Amino acid sequence: MQTLDWIVLSITLLFIVAFGIYKTRGSKNVDEYIKGGSESKWWTIGLSVMATQASAITFLSAPGQAFNDGMGFVQFYFGLPIAMVIICLVFIPIYHKLKVYTAYEYLEGRFDLKTRTLAAILFLIQRGLAAGITIFAPAIILSAVLGWDLIQLNIIIGVLVILYTVSGGTKAVNVTQKQQMGIIFLGMSVAFYMIMQQLPQDITFSKALDIAGTNGKMKVLDFSFDLNNRYTVWTGFLGGTFLMLSYFGTDQSQVQRYLTGKTVRQSQMGLIFNGLLKIPMQFFILLVGVMVFVFYQFNASPLHFNPKAKEAVINSEYAAEYQQLETQHQQIEKDKLALLLDESDFDKTAQLQALENKDREVRAKAKTIISKADSGVEVNDKDYVFLHFILNNLPRGLIGLLLAVILSAAMSSTASELNALASTTTMDLYRRNVGEEKSELHYVKASKLFTLGWGILAILVACVANLFDNLIQLVNIIGSIFYGNVLGIFLLAFFIKFVRGNAVFTAAVITQAIIITVWYLDWLPYLWLNLLGCAIVMTLAIIFQSFSKKELELNENYN
Repeated sequence: MQTLDWIVLSITLLFIVAFGIYKTRGSKNVDEYIKGGSESKWWTIGLSVMATQASAITFLSAPGQAFNDGMGFVQFYFGLPIAMVIICLVFIPIYHKLKVYTAYEYLEGRFDLKTRTLAAILFLIQRGLAAGITIFAPAIILSAVLGWDLIQLNIIIGVLVILYTVSGGTKAVNVTQKQQMGIIFLGMSVAFYMIMQQLPQDITFSKALDIAGTNGKMKVLDFSFDLNNRYTVWTGFLGGTFLMLSYFGTDQSQVQRYLTGKTVRQSQMGLIFNGLLKIPMQFFILLVGVMVFVFYQFNASPLHFNPKAKEAVINSEYAAEYQQLETQHQQIEKDKLALLLDESDFDKTAQLQALENKDREVRAKAKTIISKADSGVEVNDKDYVFLHFILNNLPRGLIGLLLAVILSAAMSSTASELNALASTTTMDLYRRNVGEEKSELHYVKASKLFTLGWGILAILVACVANLFDNLIQLVNIIGSIFYGNVLGIFLLAFFIKFVRGNAVFTAAVITQAIIITVWYLDWLPYLWLNLLGCAIVMTLAIIFQSFSKKELELNENYN
């Protein structure tokens, strides 16, 4: 990090915070603070929805995911356009017609207060944890790579978000997210351009794709029915559709983005815009990771991308063994490079694949040694790959810009989460359960206090969190444990008119216990939990209501 990088990074982040506070100061009523005055245009909604989902985890984990496993992760998003259409046709018209502040408000009118409260609490649990992770994700990686203090980074990111989110509420989140998405698009485009510029002159984009394909990185579609494979066409269309329906249709951090729409049509157009752009955007981010892989075919790469892990093993009794693996890794890289630069016509595919498999084995052995040296060090280095490339291969100024991309993404998604957590706490729990109705200004102040409280809690979660297998997966796993259940409640509310509150509430409690058990025992890939949770709660609620109806009929006949 040079002085110019610090200047670019600091100016970018401070501008976002100052702009958000300036543009949205002085909200005096609940509608302005929570729904942004219902003035948002479709492009603001679309970018805000996208920015909420595209956290720092996306820009750290997705390139690393592609570097290791290729483009297959994009299948995760195949259900998104289907979900957007359903939400536009069913969810949005109902929310706007009822003029709700939160998605869960609708459930009380359809069922009862306890069902509304349960759905709100399930949201608060999973989104409260996720808010901490969206702060923790960039903080731990920046800490490991740059040597910055982890606790201080958690606090800095959290405080920056809290400042403008408390000040301006939903409108501040929407306004700043447009700036953040602009920075993100610019930064990722610049990164892609710089990767291509640093490849050898005769390596065109087409040749780079061929190299990636030879190493199995360009396989996008997997039609297998293997339940152990997390990313297939079927998990994308089935599990992905249910996850996206749950997330965009019932998660208040997303619902609140399109409740700000000036009209139903503006909200619908915003979601369709997101549905059309999200898959290409995610494809491009993964492609950046694949191009980083190609770059390291012509340039030296570390045996392990997490510098803390290497430091731990070098200072241990396993140092000599690790250095032997480094020597093997370097030799494999030399052999790969020799093949790639060889201009003869013979097919090198089998040899390159063999070398890639051999390198994977060496890297796996290195992870085992690191674990022996220090079991507390993170051995999974996927989330460090892209950042390593940024810090070691980009010119001054651009490093600051790419770090601003990562931190902007963290701030945008965290701001949406804190905003939604505070709105749900205020409207679904506090306002609904306080004895007497208070003034508009009172609820605005309460929402600001809850935003501050959730922000502090998110910082605390970030400070005690542990890095999981892959951060982008962790957020989706947390969501999948709860989302299917909540989606089932909403689908019952929309379509199964004879089911009542008691049956739904009982079914939801049982379902949540079942899904947590299935996840804990690892019986299914996490994407399928959305479909399973939705199916179980709907089936149980219909059965309970049917028995209740029969029992009522029997009692009436008996009397």
